[in-house]
Amino acid sequence: MLDYSQEAELYDALRGGEPRAAAAAEAVLSLVPEQTRSLLDVGCGTGIVTRRLAEGRAGMRVAGVDLNAAMASRAAARLPGAVVLADCRQLPIPDGQLDAVTSVWLLHLAGPDENVRAVIAECARVLRPGGVYVTTVDKGASHNVGSDIDAVLASRPWRAPPDAAAVVEAHAVGHGLVPVGEARFRGHGQGRSPRRTVADLRRGWFMTLPPGDPLADGFAARLGALPDQDRPRPDPVFTLRAFRKA
Repeated sequence: MLDYSQEAELYDALRGGEPRAAAAAEAVLSLVPEQTRSLLDVGCGTGIVTRRLAEGRAGMRVAGVDLNAAMASRAAARLPGAVVLADCRQLPIPDGQLDAVTSVWLLHLAGPDENVRAVIAECARVLRPGGVYVTTVDKGASHNVGSDIDAVLASRPWRAPPDAAAVVEAHAVGHGLVPVGEARFRGHGQGRSPRRTVADLRRGWFMTLPPGDPLADGFAARLGALPDQDRPRPDPVFTLRAFRKA
């Protein structure tokens, strides 16, 4: 798994930067009711999306929370006084305080199913009745764009994705959240090239292919043999799901 303390400095540049953040924020806000006055971005990372959420809706108070100190410090520079360092499984917020909670590109990193359930439970807990939770789902599948890179990676070891839409919905419903909408957005600048995919593999991007594993070396060699090593394949298209607290 990636070390996000080391990733923080180049995180935005390696993931599409402002164009990707703008697309994500626009899609999130399309699912957030106009009357929303308070929003918490859980797992806010560097705050690149969080800031755009704040800028995109006048009169809405936006805060962020992240567990990683290096990422949270970058978010705090973008949203001074509005970022908290905390575990998203134990949010430092009383029950029923918020109009909206978001988690963009978080649940796929949560690990075991009990962690995903705990995150969703906390997001539901801090929402007021009628509040909305918006989250990305199926992130890994979004990167499969039918390219030659995907064909090479298709035989890598499989692990059930923790952010599968059906799993997320089941946990949400179990904590009193009702499905109310869906949106998609393009991951600008995240189209993979073979050379970039090998670099990501070496950094620990693929959880079932840890760096240094002989299996990972085999996939790196196959990726290195593909044509057009520096030509990005199509960008992924990410999916958001929205849930309202009953």
